[in-house]
Amino acid sequence: MKKYLLSLLALIIPIISIAQETQEIGIDQKIDAAFKPFSDAVSSVIFFEVYAGAPFVIILLVCSAIFFTLYFGFPNIRYFGKAINTVRGKYDEIEQYGVGKTEMAIDGDIPDTIRDESEEGEVSHFQALATAVSGTVGNGNIAGVALAIALGGPGATFWMIICGLLGMSTKFVECTLGVQYRDVDENGTVYGGPMYYLSRGLKERGFATLGKITAVLFAVFCIGGSFGGGNAAQSNQATIVLKELFGFESTGAGFWIGIVLAILVGIIIIGGIKRIASVTEKVVPFMAVMYILACLYIIFSNFSLVDDAFGLIVSEAFNFRAAGVGGFIGVLLVGFKRAAFSNEAGAGSASIAHSAVKTKYSASEGLVALLEPFIDTVVICTMTALVIIIFNFGGFFEYGVDISTDGSGAVMIGDEIVAGAGITSKAFAQYIPYSGVFLTIAVVLFAVSTMISWSYYGLQSWKYLFGRGKTADLVYKILFLTFVVIGAAASMGSIWSFSDAMIFAMVFPNMVGLYFLFPVVKKQLHRFLDAIKVAAR
Repeated sequence: MKKYLLSLLALIIPIISIAQETQEIGIDQKIDAAFKPFSDAVSSVIFFEVYAGAPFVIILLVCSAIFFTLYFGFPNIRYFGKAINTVRGKYDEIEQYGVGKTEMAIDGDIPDTIRDESEEGEVSHFQALATAVSGTVGNGNIAGVALAIALGGPGATFWMIICGLLGMSTKFVECTLGVQYRDVDENGTVYGGPMYYLSRGLKERGFATLGKITAVLFAVFCIGGSFGGGNAAQSNQATIVLKELFGFESTGAGFWIGIVLAILVGIIIIGGIKRIASVTEKVVPFMAVMYILACLYIIFSNFSLVDDAFGLIVSEAFNFRAAGVGGFIGVLLVGFKRAAFSNEAGAGSASIAHSAVKTKYSASEGLVALLEPFIDTVVICTMTALVIIIFNFGGFFEYGVDISTDGSGAVMIGDEIVAGAGITSKAFAQYIPYSGVFLTIAVVLFAVSTMISWSYYGLQSWKYLFGRGKTADLVYKILFLTFVVIGAAASMGSIWSFSDAMIFAMVFPNMVGLYFLFPVVKKQLHRFLDAIKVAAR
């Protein structure tokens, strides 16, 4: 325990020292002024446009998701039931003890040897799913949906749902590869993710140099993603709702809220993947269920408006005159961008968590992973959207109008300028008394769980680049907790611009691996399905 406290102290002291050198008044503004030019520069590079204002990275994501969906025969539909059964543990005996009903080899493996091989890994299917979901189910589901609707109108929700359904196939491919090419050290610690399937998989295909280059690029971008979308964006939204709930008006309030969040996150991330998994498997289901129940209460309390809300979602999705975002293409892009940020399908990040699973069959974890975009985008994002749309049937704000100058999607509600999670908070407050406390707790829990999961993703990438020593770990964690504070202090526009750029930057090297290695995924899928058939005889 003393070791953990000393480590945490080492992480926090450098951050507090910054505050001692700066006057409290203006800390938030100074941090934002220093960070915004960097954020804008990174965003302009990553989101370069190629057609009708569409960034190339969005086109790449959408086309790839469609290709994998067709190539694997709609795995998001065909194997949905098997994915649930795998999480439930129905196939645990097959994965741990072999098929048990035949002496035939499966893909070259003798059943009696499968038990020993399956002991590689650190967490269960459910823990891996909970850790990965905690990295995707976050404030993208609360603030991101509000941002999408504020900018693109209700129609953006339709494209978020489509992106979520297609993203299930992409997530299946990348998480299967994450397990297939993972590395296990002499202590049984698992290291996996795109860094490993890029370097190992492409070398296996005869492209060793390309594999090394793309693996390094991914690791660099993933570290950036852990600082941005998995960290700063989360602390930013947590700070917004905390300041609103407690009425903090000090110009340095964001900084000090960030310090508190950094301490909380620091206590957890010191423990590694096993501690992270033990926390997320409890926190994630609880917070997700509570948030969904609150959304359902509002939806069913206004059930007569649900059909109108869905009608608006569909009709506005094809509105060629949508205000504020460039018509039909603009609405589509807003929806896809926010959905991809929320569920991270194609970014490769979730495969890092899934790589730590205890299994003999890599495709089994790929099937588990395809549930993430469904939970994250199709279920939770849609519910949030319905709540906001039902709320605005009262004419509380105007869709497609950004009255801010930083791209945060701020709107006027009453006499207040509100953005992100603040819009969702206003919607909840309209129908649930004292919901401000509940939503604040939900946003903070979403934020913390996302941050601790992304700290693991970033640390794995950091280890890949700088080695697996304790000093390297400490340096990364100091930087990570520093970005917790930056996110809390800086403006929503600059933080989300940087966060979007870092998450989507990961797509470029990751897609190289997916396109080279998807035949391996097909082979492993058939191997797992064959094992299930043999065991059922």
